[in-house]
Amino acid sequence: MTDMKYAPLGWSGIKVSKVCLGGMSFGKTSPDFHQWTIDQQGTEQVIGHAIDRGINFIDTANCYAFGTSEEYIGQALRNLNIARHQVVLASKVYFNDGHLSKEAINREIDGTLKRLGTDYLDLYIIHRFDYTTPAEETMEALDALVKAGKVRALGASEMYAYQFHNLQAVADANGWTRFTSMQCHYNLLYREDERELIPVCQQYDVALTPYSPMASGHLARPTWNSNSTRGTTDGTMRNKYDQAQAQDMPIVERVLEVAEHHGVPMAQVALAWHWAKGVTAPIVGCSKPERVDDAIAALNVQLTEDDIAYIEEPYTAHELVGPLSRPGEKALAGTLRPRSRKQPETKTTCGGICLIYGRFRSPSPRISPIYADSTGQPRKSAIYS
Repeated sequence: MTDMKYAPLGWSGIKVSKVCLGGMSFGKTSPDFHQWTIDQQGTEQVIGHAIDRGINFIDTANCYAFGTSEEYIGQALRNLNIARHQVVLASKVYFNDGHLSKEAINREIDGTLKRLGTDYLDLYIIHRFDYTTPAEETMEALDALVKAGKVRALGASEMYAYQFHNLQAVADANGWTRFTSMQCHYNLLYREDERELIPVCQQYDVALTPYSPMASGHLARPTWNSNSTRGTTDGTMRNKYDQAQAQDMPIVERVLEVAEHHGVPMAQVALAWHWAKGVTAPIVGCSKPERVDDAIAALNVQLTEDDIAYIEEPYTAHELVGPLSRPGEKALAGTLRPRSRKQPETKTTCGGICLIYGRFRSPSPRISPIYADSTGQPRKSAIYS
């Protein structure tokens, strides 16, 4: 059985497992979000097994499954009697009213802590760059959370490299807390952040904790499509990757070849590539305990330089999928929900990784106040990573 390995989370001094358990698989299913999440019992089984195998790093967000991901994780840790110091809990803020304003950050951290059932968060991540709030307001508000003991460290997620650099510079100029991690969109089918964002992260000693390390399953099977619930219902996954199917299938085929050569599943090759590229902890979503074992087993896969060169060789430039487009510019690839006759096209503000804001017609009595905005409407965000 593979032993877990650990690494520092950037410059923070926090030590994390080299596999991060993703929380997007946990929470109540919803036609407005994900139909493939697992229930409280399933969440508990996966988290319990992950902790037993040495995983200490769990990632979620205030908007995953309309907040129920955080609730399920918190309840699972309590039911399993997991001591708080045993886990590194990460959550995110942005896809909410007010985005990254001081008021929104202060409101959302309290909601996250309540749902997780803890009085502090190990890592608080800004989910995207906020074009509507001054950088100084955001960074000062985040720094205040660190000083207050509500947050131990700060992280960021997909954005343009210059935006991340500017936020770090604002923190430095004012003596505020820098970011210590970057949750970027990075895998064998999408390597655009190698151009600028990853070098900036290296400059600032920022840990890489990428989402979608297996490209939503495309790097885990030899065929492009899947008959799973996610494969047949996840429109955003299709928006992220389907446009580049012809471009990417040669890479998928080479991952299969290398996996067969090493005698391991394709997913393990996809994960092993991340560690070979200097990633601290890819975020892996697991809906079953055995998926945890598969991810950890990838730590034993040692790809050679020839393996890596062979897999990477077919890659060609892709349209950006992840950061929010700048005001006045057209939406980036993967940022629009497919049109349907029943629902008019609506434009997402989530970058390439989320479902579009739905047009909720009236308050729903089934929506808990935790997942509703100030008017009682369901929160208008359905995030993908």
